[in-house]
Amino acid sequence: MAGITHIIHCAGAIKVSRVADFYEVNQVGTRNVVDAANAQGGQIQRLIYISSLAAAGPATREKPAREEDTPAPVSEYGKSKLAGELEVSHHCRAEYVILRPPTVYGPRDAELLRLFRTVKRHLLPRPARAQALSLVFVRDLAQAVVRCLDHPSAARKAYFVACREAVTGQVIAEEIAARMRVWTLPLPLPTAVWWPICLAQELWSCLTGKPTVLSLQKLAELRAPGWVCDATRLERETGCTCRHDT
Repeated sequence: MAGITHIIHCAGAIKVSRVADFYEVNQVGTRNVVDAANAQGGQIQRLIYISSLAAAGPATREKPAREEDTPAPVSEYGKSKLAGELEVSHHCRAEYVILRPPTVYGPRDAELLRLFRTVKRHLLPRPARAQALSLVFVRDLAQAVVRCLDHPSAARKAYFVACREAVTGQVIAEEIAARMRVWTLPLPLPTAVWWPICLAQELWSCLTGKPTVLSLQKLAELRAPGWVCDATRLERETGCTCRHDT
């Protein structure tokens, strides 16, 4: 970090073969970044840490997650990201900003691409639980990062970054089908089916050594009532808004 004045720490693990790897990357890895920044004395002016809505926990349209709420993550991924936040807020000597985006979509997003491929195969996923979801377009998230690099009001604070509209997974799939102009057949996904799917994916990961997003530790997120956050504070204090609607 010689000669560096600002840090954007966006490295992280979203899928692992072992649960311990979440903490090795998202907590210990963040601690290493903070230690390296502290070792530079007063050279580092600000550190931006990209966390996740998962660190805050589930929330609904009626009661979206806000920065003043007590975090209540339900997955090991969310807990590891919260642990990373604490490494920053408790130990970083330089100014810092913690950003908590929900699902990020845009170019080179391999995870959401799976949904596009499913729709292209003429299948329209229909989860039994209509989770309301906040989303953020990658360029809007990047804009928020840049804004928070030097905005005086953002120092030592945490912000949610998301567009104002919350949608369901089914609505997203229907919009994809409409834009791709493909016919689809409904693919019912009752809540009970998620457990065997996640178990199968976890066993496959153990056998192949390849990490997968779907696993038993992810089950709590899939069963949550919703993943909605309120980004009003970011807009009010920094003037940064997400321009792309979902």
